Amino acid sequence: MNDGDGTLAAEAQVRKFGPLGTALVIIPTYNEAENIKSIVGRVREAVPEAHVLVADDNSPDGTGKLADELAVEDDHVHVLHRKGKEGLGAAYLAGFHWGLERDYGVLIEMDADGSHQPEELPRLLTALKSADLVLGSRWVPGGRVVNWPKAREVISRGGSLYSRLALDLPLRDITGGYRAFRRETLEGLGLDEVASQGYCFQVDLARRTVRAGYHVVEVPITFVERELGDSKMSRDILVEALWRVTAWGVGERVGKVTGRGGKPSKP
Repeated sequence: MNDGDGTLAAEAQVRKFGPLGTALVIIPTYNEAENIKSIVGRVREAVPEAHVLVADDNSPDGTGKLADELAVEDDHVHVLHRKGKEGLGAAYLAGFHWGLERDYGVLIEMDADGSHQPEELPRLLTALKSADLVLGSRWVPGGRVVNWPKAREVISRGGSLYSRLALDLPLRDITGGYRAFRRETLEGLGLDEVASQGYCFQVDLARRTVRAGYHVVEVPITFVERELGDSKMSRDILVEALWRVTAWGVGERVGKVTGRGGKPSKP
């Protein structure tokens, strides 16, 4: 089903996926033509009851067209066509709003490149029965990375550690992007105030969730380095993450001293 114009479709009825409602797996894409059919197929096989939303940023390699073809063949697959490349955070926010408007009970973040294993979705969904947000974690016991360059692992571990210390968050994998939210959690986070992108988008949502008093749990996952296509990681993403996390940490500490702390800030 193609919902690129952003209008509500007739499927706005409440769908049930156990007590939580139907799950929507949101997959942002930009030039993922080599991966999109495989990842959508694996999601549909792993959790047949779930729906998939491909949020495509007008990929020049035809990813959006391939996603449309999948949607024609499967009414559990939907496509949100965006005007251009605006970043991971913007794509997820658009996907969240799309899913919330259509009464999905669970909204899941997943990479398009196969780094996140769809076969582990049931683990996240099971954990969500007793949590408000579940993080798929590479850095808790049982979690691991496969075929990752050592430099990438050092950056990721270091980024999570720095964010954890700077923001005083009780989480091991704050930058990871394999996550399952209850709809009520997202509705309570003030999504319209989120302006961050990339790694720091994930940190931002994690800190907002913790600060709002929601229950967050981490479950181990296996993260596999992509085999096809190009990584979207860039120096700009890392720089943005560093300065935003630092600004949040300083702002919250100053707020505690002055009595104005507690609410996530928007640098």
